[in-house]
Amino acid sequence: SSSLGVPARFWGSQRGFGGPHPPFFPPRYVLGHEAMKRMQTSNVLVSGLRGLGVEVAKNLVLGGVKSVTLHDPHPATWTDLASQFYLREEDVGQSRAEATLPRLAELNSYVAVTSTREPLSQELLATFQVVVLTNSPLEEQLWVGDFCHSHGIKLVVADTRGLFGQLFCDFGDDMVVTDPNGEQPLSAMVSMVTKGCPGEVTCLDEARHGFETGDFVTFTEVEGMEELNRCGPVEIRVLGPYTFSIGDTSGYGDYVRGGIVTQVKMPKHIHFKRLRDALAEPEMMVTDFGKAERPSMMHWAWQGLHRFMHQHGRAPRPRHQGDAAEVVALTKEVAAGAELDEELVRELAFQATGDLAPVNAFIGGLAAQEVMKAVSGKFTPITQWLYFDALECLPEENRDSLLTEEQCRPRNSRYDGQIAVFGAELQAKLGAQKYFVVGAGAIGCELLKNFAMVGLGCGPEGSITVTDMDTIEKSNLNRQFLFRPWDVTKLKSERAAAAAREMNPALRVSSRTDRVGPDTERVYDDDFFEGLDGVANALDNVDARLYMDRRCVYYRKPLLESGTLGTKGNVQVVIPFLSESYSSSQDPPEKAIPICTLKNFPNAIEHTLQWARDEFEGLFKQPAENVNQYLMDPKFLERTLRLAGTQPLEVLEAVQRSLVSDRPRAWPDCVAWACRHWHRQYSNNIRQLLHNFPLGCCPHPGVALTRCPPQPLHLDYVVAAANLFAQSYGIAGSRDRAAVAELVRHVRVPPFAPKAGVRQVAHSRVHDGRLEELKASLPSPEELPGFRISPSKQREATGALLASYTNSQIHLQTWRAKTPFVGFSRAPSYYEVEWTLWDRFEHPPMHGRTRCSTKVVGGSTPLGSPPLTPLVVPPQRKSSRH
Repeated sequence: SSSLGVPARFWGSQRGFGGPHPPFFPPRYVLGHEAMKRMQTSNVLVSGLRGLGVEVAKNLVLGGVKSVTLHDPHPATWTDLASQFYLREEDVGQSRAEATLPRLAELNSYVAVTSTREPLSQELLATFQVVVLTNSPLEEQLWVGDFCHSHGIKLVVADTRGLFGQLFCDFGDDMVVTDPNGEQPLSAMVSMVTKGCPGEVTCLDEARHGFETGDFVTFTEVEGMEELNRCGPVEIRVLGPYTFSIGDTSGYGDYVRGGIVTQVKMPKHIHFKRLRDALAEPEMMVTDFGKAERPSMMHWAWQGLHRFMHQHGRAPRPRHQGDAAEVVALTKEVAAGAELDEELVRELAFQATGDLAPVNAFIGGLAAQEVMKAVSGKFTPITQWLYFDALECLPEENRDSLLTEEQCRPRNSRYDGQIAVFGAELQAKLGAQKYFVVGAGAIGCELLKNFAMVGLGCGPEGSITVTDMDTIEKSNLNRQFLFRPWDVTKLKSERAAAAAREMNPALRVSSRTDRVGPDTERVYDDDFFEGLDGVANALDNVDARLYMDRRCVYYRKPLLESGTLGTKGNVQVVIPFLSESYSSSQDPPEKAIPICTLKNFPNAIEHTLQWARDEFEGLFKQPAENVNQYLMDPKFLERTLRLAGTQPLEVLEAVQRSLVSDRPRAWPDCVAWACRHWHRQYSNNIRQLLHNFPLGCCPHPGVALTRCPPQPLHLDYVVAAANLFAQSYGIAGSRDRAAVAELVRHVRVPPFAPKAGVRQVAHSRVHDGRLEELKASLPSPEELPGFRISPSKQREATGALLASYTNSQIHLQTWRAKTPFVGFSRAPSYYEVEWTLWDRFEHPPMHGRTRCSTKVVGGSTPLGSPPLTPLVVPPQRKSSRH
C-alpha cells in the first residue's frame, strides 16, 4: 500500500504552521515539529512519470514538502494507462509530466507542483535537495549519482519490472539521523544499582526494560548513588530482560532506593556510497528472510537487464526465450565467477515490460518514505539497496504452458503491462470478478485505485461494490487521496467510486451507504454474498473486521484484511481451506495495570493517567447513566439485583448518592461536594495509607510514600470538580477562584479517623438488608418527572474544565506516591478426520425448507446423528484484536 509513504494533506488552514503553511497533523505526529519544518523547506525533483513516478510524486505532495518538480520528456502511450492513474485516454500523445501536473496539484494547494521540459543537466539538478529517478537507464543513474553525491544532494533511484522492484538510496557521506525509529523513548523504574566495573542496574520486575545493547540512557531520582543523576547519557550493555550494565560505578556512593532510567535518542551518523561504488560493493537490506539469497542475485540480474536495454534500445519481449537467454549471458559477464540463479534472471527478463500498479504502489510508497527520511533526519534510511519480488503470484504448476509468448504478447490494450506478466486469460478472469470493498477511507481509496488499474471488475460480468456510511470531512483530505476540498460533506463511497471510475471508465463500480452489521443482513443477504468472488476490508474498527471475517468464513469467501498506524502496517490474506481466518488469532493482550497499583501505589505516569480517567468516569459519567436508567427503565432495579457479587450494592449506593445524599440544590452545594471529595481522595485516603505504611517505608518495590505539600492545584481541583458536578445537574457554576475559596472556608469536613483494619463480611444477609434500605430510600421515578442528570464525557466536557480537572488529578495522584507476533494453530480432529473452521455438514433439502448447513466451529460441533431440524451455527466471535 502506498500509505507506507505516510502521505498527508492539510487539516485546515485556519491555524498556521510557522508561516503560511498548514498544519500537516498526521505526519507531524509521526515525524515531529522539527522534521516537518525541514520537509517544508525541501524541493524535490521526480524524473519519470509512469506508474511508479506518479506514486512517488503523489505521496510527496500529500506529505507536504515545499515543492515537487515533475520531469518526463516522453509522451504518454497507451501502455502507460496500466498503472499511471492520473493519465486519461485523451492524454495519449501528450507530455506525461504536463498531463499529470494539474491532477497532482489538486492534492495539496500548499505544495508547489511544477513541470519542466529541460533535459536532465547539472544546472537543473543543483536547485534541488532531493532527486528521485524512476525507470531511468543505468548510464543516466551513474552520472546523476556522481553529481548528487559530490554536491550534497540526496538521491533515490527506483524501478519496477513486473513483479520485481528495485530501490537505491544515497544520502551523502555523513547523514545524521536524529531519531532512528520514531518510537517514544523507553523508561523503567530502578530497583538496584551495584558498585563495580561495570555496575549492574536492575529494574522492577513488573515489565521488561526493553533496552538494547548500545542504547544510551540517563538516570533521575536515584537516592544514594546520586552521581548517576548528574552524569550525561551512558551507553549500556543488556544482561537480561530486567538488568543491564552501565560502566564503572565503583567510585560512586551506595545505592539506597528509587530512580528512573530513560532512553536517550542519540544522533546516528550513516555513510552512503555513491551509486557507482555501491554497484561494485553493495550493501543490501533483506526484506524477506525466506529469500535471503535473492537480493544478491537480483543485483546482478538488473545490471544484465540494463546492458540488454542499452544494446537493443528496448526491453526484452514478454516470454521471449531468445531475449531471456541473452540477458542471462550478459548477467554472467557482469557477475563473473558468481553462481547465478539463471531461472530468476530469466524471469526478470520475461517480465521486463511488465507494469503492475500494486508493485508500483509498494515501491513508490517506500521511495517517497525514503525522501521524507532524507529531508527530515527522522527514521533510519535504507542502506543502500532494496530488492523486492512477488513471484509467488505466478502459477506454481505448468507455468511454461500457461504463460507462453502468445499469451503474454501486447494487444494494444491498457492492460498490456499486466498481460505481459500474467497472460491474457488471467486478465479476462480479473474483469469478471465481483468484489465487495468495505470502507472508503485511506486504504479503501488505495484499493479502488489499484482495482481500477488492474481491471478488476471491469468486464461485462464483473463488478465492485463499495460501501461507507460516512461523509467526507476536511481532516480526511490528508490521506484519502481520491477526495478533494470540494467533496467535503459528500458521501465517501459515492465520491470514491466516481474518482475510481475516472481512472478507468470501464470499471463497473457501484456505491452504497449501508454499514455492515447484523442490522443490514437483509441488505447484504445470502444472494449478495453468494454472488461475490471476494471481500476487501478497509475498516477502522475491530468489531466490523470481526463481523466481516465471520461472514466470509460462513460463505467461504476470500478476505483481504489490512490496516495502518503511522508508518506501521499489516496485511492478512484469508483464503478458504488454505489459511486461518482473521478471528483465528489475536494480538497479545495489552499490558494491564493491577488495581492495587492503580489505587494505592502508582509508580509511573501511565498509572496516574489511567487513575484520572477512571476517576472521571466514576464521578461524572457512570452514576448519571445509572440514575437515568433508573428513572426511565421500569425493570432497572430487577436487572440490577440479578447482578453478581456486590455489584447490586455498588450500583444502588451510587444511585442513592446521586438522587438523595449528594444531590445539590445550588452552587454552594456543588462546592461543598467537591471540597469533601478532595479531602476524601487526597487527605483521608493518604492518611490511611500512611497509617498502614509509615513515612519512609516501601510498601511496593521502588515506591516510598511522602507527604504532599499544599499547592494551587488543590483549589484548581475543587473549582473544576464543582463546575463539572454542577453541569451534570444543570446548575450554573463559577470559575471565580476567590469566591470558591470563600465558600470552601464554610464547608464542614468530617474529621479523619484511621481504620485499624478491614473487616470482611461474607454473609449475604448483611447485603440483603442494606439493599432493602437503599430501595426504600430511593425516590420513585414518578416523584421526579422529567428529571435527568447529564453524563459528562471526556470528549464533550468543557475544555478548560476538563484540562484543569484532569491535570490536577494527575499531579495530585503523582504526589500521592512520588512516583512480529507469530501464531500457530492446529486443526482439530475427530478420530482420523481433521476439521477446520471452513467445514460444514450439508443437509439435504427438506419439505418447505431450503438447503441448510451446520457450521463446524473450530471442530467443536459434535459428530453423530444429524439434528432433526437443520441448524445453522454462525462462526463464534472471539476476543478482539487491537
